[in-house]
Amino acid sequence: MPPPVKPMSTEGKPIECSALVAFGVNDIRKETVIVDPPKAGEVRAKVIANALCHTDVYTLSGQDPEGLFPSILGHEAGAIVESVGEGVLSVKPGDHIVPCYTPQCNQSTCIFCRSPKTNLCPAIRGTQGKGVMPDGTVRFSLKDGTKIFHFMGTSTFSEYTVLAEISCAKINTSYPLQEACLFGCGISTGLGAVWNTVQVHPGSTVAVFGIGAVGLAVIQAAKMAGACKIIAVDLNPAKFAFAKQWGATDVLNPADKEDVPVQQQIVQMTQWGCDYTFDCTGNVKVMRAALESAHRGWGVSCVIGVAGSGQEIATRPFQLVTGRRWCGTAFGGWKSRSDVPALVERSLKGQLPVSQYITHKFKGVEGTLEALKALKGGDCLRAVVEY
Repeated sequence: MPPPVKPMSTEGKPIECSALVAFGVNDIRKETVIVDPPKAGEVRAKVIANALCHTDVYTLSGQDPEGLFPSILGHEAGAIVESVGEGVLSVKPGDHIVPCYTPQCNQSTCIFCRSPKTNLCPAIRGTQGKGVMPDGTVRFSLKDGTKIFHFMGTSTFSEYTVLAEISCAKINTSYPLQEACLFGCGISTGLGAVWNTVQVHPGSTVAVFGIGAVGLAVIQAAKMAGACKIIAVDLNPAKFAFAKQWGATDVLNPADKEDVPVQQQIVQMTQWGCDYTFDCTGNVKVMRAALESAHRGWGVSCVIGVAGSGQEIATRPFQLVTGRRWCGTAFGGWKSRSDVPALVERSLKGQLPVSQYITHKFKGVEGTLEALKALKGGDCLRAVVEY
């Protein structure tokens, strides 16, 4: 039997720490916040590393229909459990976790957790979307008592955060949290889109629209799945070196032939289009181009990018009648608490390298501000901030 875990001195007490608080559109500041102890079914964790994702920038820009202010953003992190609330059994103080915005309740009554077809557990979706914990209240406040909303059930732009137990993926403590944070969203999403959602098969052809970190994860997964032709599509040719390094066989800048729609260019490169196409941009026009680049008769196009509030996708019904299929993915179809630890184990064994995604590193909560700036540049894949 392992020795009992010694309670931390902060257990059961409010913690005062630094956090980045988003007060409004593009208004984010370092503040001192109070983080309350976890309630029943909750976990308080010390954030060790954050990887910044474009979803954080998207919400800060005001485009997110569920965006709330003031709030603490952040959802790609590696953390250590500080204390747990009543009834929490799956993690204990000292455990290493990856906070996951897609929970996994694992209840026998949850048809979503029981189904192999989806990872979309709705157990806390109603409250998570409202920026509160499952009991309808928050765990963050400013020193003057102002309540601060949670974000995506994670809120990792804080030295300490509180999560639902069902949002905590417990991982091997020998894996560096500075890399584990990458499995919290973008990289996992790109990998899962290929392996889970569309299940790319050996010898297939693939087109990837948008060569950021998610698009590169799609390329990495497609190469590992045995795709014979992988076309990387982006308007920024500076990204093509990354694409080739990750496994792209071809690169395409649609602007090189502005008079020819990109879908026509891809059909010309492949005769009938690609077996699988992926949108990693969030641009609805690109989503259409990706679908129309899919192979006549059986092509599948997967929407990964998140479009702005109120935007809609469109195509001619004939594109679907002639055999193309449109689908989407959230967190790559991974069931967070069971699958993220497995991804970490694969990475530990050298089967799934991810350190190459880290192009920028920063220190401290204030370093997150610099990371946000870096993420907007064309040369940043993932900026990791150590707290």
